[in-house]
Amino acid sequence: MSLDNFTFLDIIINLVDVFLIWFVIYKLLMVIKGTKAVQLLKGIFVIVIVKILSDLIGFRTLSWLMGETLSWGFIAIIIIFQPELRRALEQIGRGKLFARSVNQEDDEIERMVDAIVNATTYMAKRRIGALISIERETGLNEYIETGIEVDSKITSEILINIFIPNTPLHDGAVIIQKQKVAAAACYLPLSESPFISKELGTRHRAALGISEVTDCLTVIVSEETGSISLTKNGELHRDLSQDVFKEMLKQELVNSPKTLTQPRWNWMVKKNG
Repeated sequence: MSLDNFTFLDIIINLVDVFLIWFVIYKLLMVIKGTKAVQLLKGIFVIVIVKILSDLIGFRTLSWLMGETLSWGFIAIIIIFQPELRRALEQIGRGKLFARSVNQEDDEIERMVDAIVNATTYMAKRRIGALISIERETGLNEYIETGIEVDSKITSEILINIFIPNTPLHDGAVIIQKQKVAAAACYLPLSESPFISKELGTRHRAALGISEVTDCLTVIVSEETGSISLTKNGELHRDLSQDVFKEMLKQELVNSPKTLTQPRWNWMVKKNG
């Protein structure tokens, strides 16, 4: 069919059709952004690339194996992306899928950091145990669902009140998502590493466990010693001073170019304690 057979209206309809498909794909990508589905999606792309290369080179067995994998891919996607698909359907039901996304401002993150530091310092002085996970790229929705929904603005007073002993929400972790206290009393996976120091308790093991499977930052206040610790990428940073702790949070969350005022080896401790 030549282009002469297309009317101006046909061209406009086709352009709108392509735009709508692009917009829906973009919004779906925004739904899975910051979840484990992103890594799984990368794996699917790798399989597709391997399939194409196998066909070009002539690796028949590998090409057949990749083809079979892709043939069952639709069912696998439904199973693997079940939490994300459910959340997308819920957002469609609430009319939020096509809502305008708002970028997180640095000043909001800095206020969040100040609230966490103030609350942590207060609890450390009084030896009030605390466990706070801050979501980054990898989503924490599956852990949020294990706790009690809070959906509150982050203030030092709210964080302190949650962890006051013998209150309903003090046992478990607080999860911060998009500059809000998303949930409290959440269960985090415990690290099974045999190299963790015996002197570390359940809070530290849970903080290390969540850092091994996600990229979140987790703050720990020891109930026994009142020390402040931080985990990221499977590493435990213990006995941080208030200044170093605040500086670390800013470097990780605000991408501040400042350097630490205290030598790294003075406060960083690997998994072996």
